[in-house]
Amino acid sequence: MVILESDLPVVAAPMAGGATTIELVAAVLAAGGGAFLAAGYQSAETMAADVASARARGLDGFGVNLFLPGPSRLGEAEFRAYATRIQPDADRYGLDLSTQPLREDDDQWRAKIDVLLHDPVPLVSVTFELPAEADVDALQRVGTRVLVTVTTVAEARDAASVGVDGLVVQGSAAGGHSGTHDPYRRIEPVATDALVRDAVAATGLPVIAGGGVDGPDAVRAILAAGAEAVAVGTLLLRTDESGASPTHRDALADPRFSETVITRSFTGRPARGLRNAFIDAHEAEAPYGYPAIHHLTRELRRAAARAGDADRVHLWAGTGFRSAVTGPAAEVIRGLV
Repeated sequence: MVILESDLPVVAAPMAGGATTIELVAAVLAAGGGAFLAAGYQSAETMAADVASARARGLDGFGVNLFLPGPSRLGEAEFRAYATRIQPDADRYGLDLSTQPLREDDDQWRAKIDVLLHDPVPLVSVTFELPAEADVDALQRVGTRVLVTVTTVAEARDAASVGVDGLVVQGSAAGGHSGTHDPYRRIEPVATDALVRDAVAATGLPVIAGGGVDGPDAVRAILAAGAEAVAVGTLLLRTDESGASPTHRDALADPRFSETVITRSFTGRPARGLRNAFIDAHEAEAPYGYPAIHHLTRELRRAAARAGDADRVHLWAGTGFRSAVTGPAAEVIRGLV
């Protein structure tokens, strides 16, 4: 089975929180690549509006990425202790974290599935957890191909067992949240091409893969390992059509940010970003607990981004971040192939 219907084997990865815009999706599709709208953190109504807006622009063949957070083991005492720990950072922006509730949610999973069953799109990818077989089957019955993000061969086998059409294989070098199905496990280094090879051998499913993509050589290696297409995220963050904040864009080119690390300090879930002062100060004590920690720090991160404070905002980036350039997204896509 062929997952994509694009001319080029490159896909704009969905980057939730604003980095993926309809303009970015349109630019990549026009260049001959594939693209996903990022529905994570959005309401079902906003997701539906984005799909409608994309179609109004004449776009087709795009996918939608959904988050499916699993249950958290975070307790009230641990949550409050972390809120107290990071309060001095919040004080800079007049925020009182003591009033924030311990908020758990499933990112409006059921409402979003209902929208996509009534208004189907060609592709839906699911990140964080394994969807129920009934949800996979329901989406497939309305003509949608379903993919699940996996970070290990075991997760690839589990995804195959619920009848998905393909896999999004994520190497450990990828920027942003790890799609691991077990957010409490240590994220061990694994090369994307090696993981692709093993996942294809274990399941026989078609694969889109990303992580550590910093140029054409990485694309060739991942395709040679058996992927149908390569997902690109970090390399698009500084492009004209990106919705990334100026603070994020500038940090990717700032020589004082010299490495990426995996951190749970911002959201309670492992994610790779540029190492900054917030990570250095809080990673050791940060609890696991997504999305509660994400909700706790969200306004602090937004305020820091608006203020140009790159040391108190998540700067998601993969290991190839130094290759991110400014200019049209189409040039990045064409350059990779």
